[in-house]
Amino acid sequence: MPETTNNPGRVLISGGASGLGAAVARAVHDAGGTPIVLDRDAGADLGPEYRVDVSDSGQVAEVVGQAIEEAGGLDAVVTAAGIDRPGRLDETPTDAWEAVIAVDLLGTVSVVRAAMPALITSRGRVVTVASSLGLRALPEATAYCAAKFGVVGFSRALAAETRGQIGVTTLVPAGMKTHFFDGRDEQYKPQDDSRLNDPANVANAALFALSQPAGCEVRELVICHELEDSWP
Repeated sequence: MPETTNNPGRVLISGGASGLGAAVARAVHDAGGTPIVLDRDAGADLGPEYRVDVSDSGQVAEVVGQAIEEAGGLDAVVTAAGIDRPGRLDETPTDAWEAVIAVDLLGTVSVVRAAMPALITSRGRVVTVASSLGLRALPEATAYCAAKFGVVGFSRALAAETRGQIGVTTLVPAGMKTHFFDGRDEQYKPQDDSRLNDPANVANAALFALSQPAGCEVRELVICHELEDSWP
């Protein structure tokens, strides 16, 4: 990536059609970059879009390869795809529990793995999206905590493995004002949104990580509402 510009370039965003991913796509677009959206649904038509289920690693490899070829390369990846199925372990169906791992952790790995050759060529950057629940465990969140703790560990190991080749930042957001909580039982929904952050703020943090000059890396970045109580 260029050393003296804040243009983020060609940025592949998993989960880029909604929530944090859509906010990242908007921020990339507004900064003069090209957001490349991976999602099961259509996004805001800010750049190229590809339909993909990130829990299917074979599909991810094929679609990411196509996206990179059509974009002529890649400068960054932001892995914003994520789901949750809160509930007690002994009351959560196995397929629902494993789906969280498949999307949040294995989907993150699949997207990064597929993009790595292009990122190494461009000396690009990866921003993985963990969570405050990747640092702090809560009851009735075993699947989400397992997945996000895994994202933190994966990202730290990837940073160590690829130092000097690509940049790796772990973004650690707390709750945001998105549709992430829709469809949950009432007991698992925020009672109000007074402590939820604007996803645009979190997207700007991701762009901050992507805008660092060559040789400088933001390895981990926690961002939350000032009243957020899930961190530390």
